[in-house]
Amino acid sequence: MRERLVIIGGGMAATRLVEEVIACAPHRFAITVIGAEARLPYNRVLLSSLLAQDVSEADIDLKPAAWWRAQGVDLRFGARVTGVDAQGSSVTLDDGSVLAWDKLVFATGSNAVRLPLPGANLPGVLTFRDCADVEQMRAAIKPGARAAVIGGGLLGLEAAYGLAKAGVDVTVVHVMDRLMERQLDATAAGLLKQDLERRGVHVMLDAKSAAILGAEKVEALAFSDGQNICVDMVVMAVGVAPNIQLAAAAGLATKRGVLVDDAMRSSIENIFALGECAEHRGLVYGLVQPAYEQARVLAQALCDHDAAFEGAVTATNLKVSGIGVFSAGDYLGEGAQALVWRDHGLRRYRKLVLREGAQGTVLVGCVLYGETSDGLWYLDLITSAQPIDHLRNDLIFGPALCAREAA
Repeated sequence: MRERLVIIGGGMAATRLVEEVIACAPHRFAITVIGAEARLPYNRVLLSSLLAQDVSEADIDLKPAAWWRAQGVDLRFGARVTGVDAQGSSVTLDDGSVLAWDKLVFATGSNAVRLPLPGANLPGVLTFRDCADVEQMRAAIKPGARAAVIGGGLLGLEAAYGLAKAGVDVTVVHVMDRLMERQLDATAAGLLKQDLERRGVHVMLDAKSAAILGAEKVEALAFSDGQNICVDMVVMAVGVAPNIQLAAAAGLATKRGVLVDDAMRSSIENIFALGECAEHRGLVYGLVQPAYEQARVLAQALCDHDAAFEGAVTATNLKVSGIGVFSAGDYLGEGAQALVWRDHGLRRYRKLVLREGAQGTVLVGCVLYGETSDGLWYLDLITSAQPIDHLRNDLIFGPALCAREAA
C-alpha cells in the first residue's frame, strides 16, 4: 500500500517537489496535488512574457498533462481546500470531497498585496500575480491605454515591461529613491532607470501614492504631494504575503509564514511546508531557487533520508527588453571591500563585494548590469564561501579570464 502524499498548492514549488519525490522513491507515494488555479501548473516567472505575448499559455506550462498522467499523480486543478483536519489526517475540498493523507505538504505560495488606498476597489485596479491577472490586464488594454504600476521592484518592472510591450503608456511609481532597492546599488539602479526610460517606460521615484481617482472606473492616480497622473489602469505590484490562513486554521505554528525546521517539518507531525508560505529560521523566501532547494530537502525527508535546508543566498535575475540585471548576496557590502568595473559605452557595470574570512578573502555579494552571463559562477563562489585570493586580480572579469590565468 502506497503512502498517501497530499500537496496543497499547484505552483512551481509543488511541481518541483513531485519531481524530487518521484526521483527519490518512484513507487512509495500515491501523490495528489491540489491547485486552486483552473489550469496546469505553470512558470510564474514568465507572466510578463505572457502579457507581452512573447510566449503562449502553453509555453509556460511546467509539465504537459501527459507527464502528470505518466507519473500517476492525481492532479486536481481548479480545486480549493476549505479545511484541514490535522488530527483526522484529512482535507476537505470546495466540492465537498474529503481526501485522507499520511503526509501533507503546504505549498500554498503567496497572495498579492493590495494597498488600502481610497479608490482601490474601482474597476481597473489590478494586481500582477497569476494568469487571471494577465487576462484582466489584456482585457483592459485599448488603443491609447495608460497605466500606472505601483512598485519599482522585480514584480513591478516585469509588469511594466509586459504592458509597455503590449503598447500601453506605462509609468512606474516607486516610493523609494531608486528602483529594485533590495537588489541593486545606486549605480545599477540609475542605469536601469535610464534604460527603462529609453524604452518608453516613465519612472517616478520618491512618489507616494495617496488615492486612486475616478467616478465609475480608474481615471487618475493621486500622490501625497498633490500631483496626479491620468491613467486608465493601476497595477499594484508592491509585494506578496505568504498564504498561511489555511495552515493557521489547522493549528500549525505560524508567524509571517508556516514555521518549519531544517527538514521543512511544521509544528504538527507529518505536515510540512515549503516555498513562499514557509518560514525557516525567521526568513520567508520569495524566490524560485530557494523553493527548489527546499523541495530537494523535503523529498529526502519524506523518503526518510537525512537532509537539511540551511538557508539560501538569494539571487535575482531580471531580463526585460534586453536589459540584463543580476544580483546576489550582500550587494551593498557596508564596511566591506568592493571591486568595481564599468564600461560607459556598452552600459555595463559590475560590483563584487569581498570580506575577509577565516580562511582568506571570500566573495559575499555581487551586482551585474548589462551583461549577466557570469552571474551563476559568482553565485557559486558566494554560496561555497571558498577563498578567492588567488583569483582576485582577475575576478571582476569572470570565469574565462580566471581559468586562463590559473592555467
